[in-house]
Formats: sequence, C-alpha cells, structure tokens
Amino acid sequence: MLPVLFDFTGAITAGGRSSRFGSDKALAVLRGRPLLRHVADSLGGCSVRLIVAPAGKYALEGWETVPDTRPGEGPLAGLEAALTHAPPGWLAFTGVDLPGLTPAFWAALAASRTPHSRAVLPLDPEGRPQPLAALYHRDLLPHIQTLLDAGERRLRLACPAGQSVHVGGLSEALWNVNTPAELARYIDPGP
Repeated sequence: MLPVLFDFTGAITAGGRSSRFGSDKALAVLRGRPLLRHVADSLGGCSVRLIVAPAGKYALEGWETVPDTRPGEGPLAGLEAALTHAPPGWLAFTGVDLPGLTPAFWAALAASRTPHSRAVLPLDPEGRPQPLAALYHRDLLPHIQTLLDAGERRLRLACPAGQSVHVGGLSEALWNVNTPAELARYIDPGP
C-alpha cells in the first residue's frame, strides 16, 4: 500500500454500462494493467479510497466499494454516492476512463483550493472545465441531491457558479478512453 500523501478522499465511479466501449471499460488493458488500476494508482495516496460500483464487481486492495445511490443516472449520481460515503472535507472524483491521471495531477488541484471554493476543476485542451477529474467538497452534497431530485444529470452543474476554481496546464493528463479505437491509439499511437 502507498503511503498517505493526500488530505482528501479518492473516489472512482465505475458503475457505468460502458455502452460505447462494448465491454467492461474498467477492465480494458492498457500497458499491462486495467484502466481501473491506472486511475486507482493515481489516487493511492488517499487514506480513504472508494469505488462507486455494484457490490462485488471490482476488488482492489485498500479500496471500499460503495453502491451507486441512483443506478443508471450517470456521474452526477456517482458523485452523490461518493460524497455520501466520504468523510467530511474534500473528495477527488474521477471515472475509470482517464488513465493519464497521476498523483502530481491531484496534488496540483489540491494546491489550488481556496478557503471559499467548493470545487477545483482542471481545464481541458480547449479551456473548458473538466468535471470528471476534479476535487469536490462534501458541503456540495445537498446541492447535488437537489439537482438529482429535480431530474438534472449534468455533472458540470455539481458546483454552483462562483464556488469553483479552474486550473490550467493539466490537460495532458485528461486523455479519455471511451471506445476500443481510442484505447488502441494509446496502445499503438502509430506514425
């Protein structure tokens, strides 16, 4: 087990259907390891580590599986489940399809927190906030529950306007794997 380096909880949402991938994306292999392991390793320095997924679906030493509170409702519901099971404070939240994440990525987000912020989001290559590899404060849980109860499913609305910090210079870690073709590009980038 890695030493504790972070003062926040790590959470990976892994309860999706992987419909664009065609098989269980979390178990797809990149450089000899499943995508889930790549992402989990980036958060190994967290003292509390959660996987939001059906019970018994994945087993990683040192990680607790917690049920999705609203199965099939997407990553906003996954964030709700993670925040519900996390201790007070900050939570690093991501999906299984971002294998480029590293401990340095999470440390950079953590260093950007302010006393009044409730979310810290990296900017993608186009300068847009990326909500699926971000830090969220547990104080957001009632807001997220209200959104979900109203039928909202967009993760980008998890933090009210004016309460988030955006961090540039981290987009190289944000490469996303949604299809076997995208995975193949990272296995063999070609000429």
